[in-house]
Amino acid sequence: MPAIIHSTAIIGNEVSLSDEVTIGPHCILEGNIKIGAGTLLKANVHLWGDVEIGINNTIYSHAVIGEVPQDLSFSKDTKSGVIIGDNNTIRENCTIHRASIEGENTILGNHNLLMAGAHMGHDTVVKDHAILANNVMLAGFVEVGNRVFLGGSAGIHQFVKVGDYSLMQGNGGLTKDLPPYCLTYGINKMPGLNIVGLKRAGFTPEQRKEIKHLFFILFQSKLNLSDAIVKAQEETWTPSAQLMLDAVMKPSKKGTLTR
Repeated sequence: MPAIIHSTAIIGNEVSLSDEVTIGPHCILEGNIKIGAGTLLKANVHLWGDVEIGINNTIYSHAVIGEVPQDLSFSKDTKSGVIIGDNNTIRENCTIHRASIEGENTILGNHNLLMAGAHMGHDTVVKDHAILANNVMLAGFVEVGNRVFLGGSAGIHQFVKVGDYSLMQGNGGLTKDLPPYCLTYGINKMPGLNIVGLKRAGFTPEQRKEIKHLFFILFQSKLNLSDAIVKAQEETWTPSAQLMLDAVMKPSKKGTLTR
């Protein structure tokens, strides 16, 4: 079935639409835009610049994707873009800004839910199966891992990494990396592991026990983090636990959150 385009939509000459794409009323698509099969744009969606969108996405009213970064030093001549994968839901008033670096992209992976008003700043990466609740704010160069939940109005500082299977309480703030599997609330407070999330994700009792043991070494053993990493390296870990150890060994420039 060919693309369905509402009569009030404005579609630029460079736009490429796959079959079974639906473009709703008053949408504006300007630039080198590619949209995969089965993707639906509801009313008043604005796509601008170099934007690539995969299959079976639903983008709700007044979302803006591909606009220039909120960076006063940014040159509008910079060639950068946004890449969105498959099976994402992007709700009303979400904003996803293009990258600030020549040739780079802001990236949203697959099977993510961005609730109303969520913002992905320039050069951010959100991997797969993440949920960004209402009004979540990701500053530039933030990385969000797989199966992460970010509560409403949570704010994450630029360059911070949020590890897989972690959970952030609403109205919280992060200025340092949150390791995989961990919880955070308030401003940079890490009370422990996302045990409920690990159970729901199918981690076995043995896997959870090993992750708890590693968490104890890294964050509860009263060693400073550098010494705790050395101690942890004395043991052999399965891939699930090693993911956490690798994250704290290779932090962003902001460093790792500790208790």
